[in-house]
Amino acid sequence: MKNYKINSAKDPAGHYTPIVEHNGVLYLSGIVPTDPFTGEKYGDTLEVQLRGVLRNLKLLLESADTTFDDLIKVCIYISEGEDWGLVNEVYKEILGDAKPARLVIPVGKFHKGYLVEIDGIAQNK
Repeated sequence: MKNYKINSAKDPAGHYTPIVEHNGVLYLSGIVPTDPFTGEKYGDTLEVQLRGVLRNLKLLLESADTTFDDLIKVCIYISEGEDWGLVNEVYKEILGDAKPARLVIPVGKFHKGYLVEIDGIAQNK
């Protein structure tokens, strides 16, 4: 197994590794809407937080020399079900032609004012 994290990023607040690779498969831990370098929360709206989380996802994939095209599955956890349309719109804009399997599930209130969290699975090149 091999572990990855964003270069120069702060260590995670919890006891986990951002990405673990096993047999060429990358397992991404939950990505919350905080700047990986400063630890500051990305804004107070779902759109701002989602854009920040997807930025973090891109940086994490790059740390393992992969891209959105290498994603196999993405799970998106949101606080409110009625936000599905906004999530789909922003996700499509940022991921472009990449279309991994995906799950969007409303989970209710998060801690720290977070409105979204994403995890995923990717292949390593």
